[in-house]
Amino acid sequence: MSRSRASQISASALAMAQESVAQAVQMGFKAATVGDAASAEALARLDRETGEVGNHDAARLLARAIHAMQNRDFAKGEKLALKVLERDDRLGVAWHVLGIAREKTGDFAGSMRCYEAALQLLPRHGAVAGDLGRLAFRMDMPEIAAKFFMHYLNERPGDLEGINNLACALRDLNRCEEAVEVLRPAIQQNPEQALLWNTLGTVMCSQGDGQTAVTFFDETLRLAPGFGKAYHNRAYAKLDLGDVEGALADCEQAIARAESAEDLATMQFGRATILLALGRIEEGWKTYEARFSKDLIEAPRFTIEGARWTPGMDLAGKHLMICAEQGLGDEVMFANLLPDVIEALGPDGRLSIAVERRLIPLFQRSFPQASVTAHRTVSYEGRVYRGAPEIEDWSGIDLWAPMGALLETFRPSVASFPKRPSFLTADPERVEHWRRQLQAAPGGPKVGVLWKSLKLNGERARQFSPFLLWRPVFETPGVTFVNIQYGDCAEEIALAREEFGVEIWQPPGIDLKQDLDDVAALCCAMDLIVGFSNATTNLGGACGAPIWLLGGAASWPRLGQTDFYPWYPQTRCFITPDYKDWTPTMQQIGEALKAQFPA
Repeated sequence: MSRSRASQISASALAMAQESVAQAVQMGFKAATVGDAASAEALARLDRETGEVGNHDAARLLARAIHAMQNRDFAKGEKLALKVLERDDRLGVAWHVLGIAREKTGDFAGSMRCYEAALQLLPRHGAVAGDLGRLAFRMDMPEIAAKFFMHYLNERPGDLEGINNLACALRDLNRCEEAVEVLRPAIQQNPEQALLWNTLGTVMCSQGDGQTAVTFFDETLRLAPGFGKAYHNRAYAKLDLGDVEGALADCEQAIARAESAEDLATMQFGRATILLALGRIEEGWKTYEARFSKDLIEAPRFTIEGARWTPGMDLAGKHLMICAEQGLGDEVMFANLLPDVIEALGPDGRLSIAVERRLIPLFQRSFPQASVTAHRTVSYEGRVYRGAPEIEDWSGIDLWAPMGALLETFRPSVASFPKRPSFLTADPERVEHWRRQLQAAPGGPKVGVLWKSLKLNGERARQFSPFLLWRPVFETPGVTFVNIQYGDCAEEIALAREEFGVEIWQPPGIDLKQDLDDVAALCCAMDLIVGFSNATTNLGGACGAPIWLLGGAASWPRLGQTDFYPWYPQTRCFITPDYKDWTPTMQQIGEALKAQFPA
């Protein structure tokens, strides 16, 4: 890869970083990239490179900057590197030093700009490509990361760090077979390398093969009994197989062996979701606060002034502002508690809610006594910030809280979930509109179908059945299937026509991704919705639409239940015991559909 081509990739990565928005925090694989731009070895190499700098004063300042970073004083290292660049902005090694300093102080976007400059200027830039790849991977840009790791390996063929990192990026791009092909020869030549076995295990998890993944994590831990990330990953694989108790034991072993503050925060959040999956709900919500740890890069920082509500504080007569959090589906699901919050505030209390802008009409209709505005999420220097900028006057607001913080108080047990048929109200006129539209569709019951999420990285893709396995569902006689899947669905709709002989009816005049208020009405006009948990199934469930929900053996939102979904009591769950084979689950749904709607 040429320096100019690598520079173009880096500029693209920077643009993506500046435009990124918050996603729900995930438990996540901990077979991430390895290597550290500020390791003792890396800094020693940079120190040697300063000896090649012709300008004595610049070399002296750079040596001082590196020495400061060796003592973990990255702020001082940044200041000294900037002094060098004020004198000579064509000095590639100074840009590299500045990039490392900024990465370590959390200025990821600034760091990427510095690495990009170093990449253009340094004749030997494999190390910069490796640093850029790790940073891009850390910022959830695996496609960019993979290109830089390939560049790194071109300069350092056979380097185990580079091989591991490239496999991680390919895995997160759902290119698992390529990841295996990268890892296989390296493991054959270095069978004692626990790191590579661990990464191979995560690739198996991505493919939904939990049993094989556990075998590889067992081998990892045989070679390296103190490897905390391997315990974490084995917990992840055990969850896929429904062994929640075993997952908790492994997660606690991982926490005891965490190698960094970031790893510890991720593992602690993972433990919270495992507790919820076990049905230890009150305990789970107490530890759920880990999702906001300052050590989690993807965790949002709230730019909201004022006193934050905490469990135990009285709400009666207060003006409470609630900011929705996590992904869009979570914003809808957590709103299950809002009627109870309004009751707790009492007749003298007031409620303000900040939600994703597309949800405002639905929430305004559902909670007319509340003031509903949009929150705003931005990415700045590699960190995510969420605020409520449309609330101009905060003087009358007594307390604020992220929506999930209220769960510990209002949903401490399954019994605390009310059996109300809905908690959001779809537009009744639009519901009638869609009922009329559906009458124009082919006859029979109208079943809305959803089969994917827009974010299908290696961690999430395994949670969705391959589309071809939907045959037993689509072959149900007498049923008209309606597309309520947002995103580009042309390929799947054509596949259904060609492979199954089924025409999935397209609702006219609706943007299934943007028109969420209308999507909620469309869901309520259906006889049934069948699909995986995403924004649309949550909207339908919250508005009272009948839902058949597909999920894994230990999906934490079920809160330990198998035949009951606490958030939406009208929901029927279809649980796959093993992500590797969705066939029995899809056959079960097909049989249930025939029983529900006999021809």
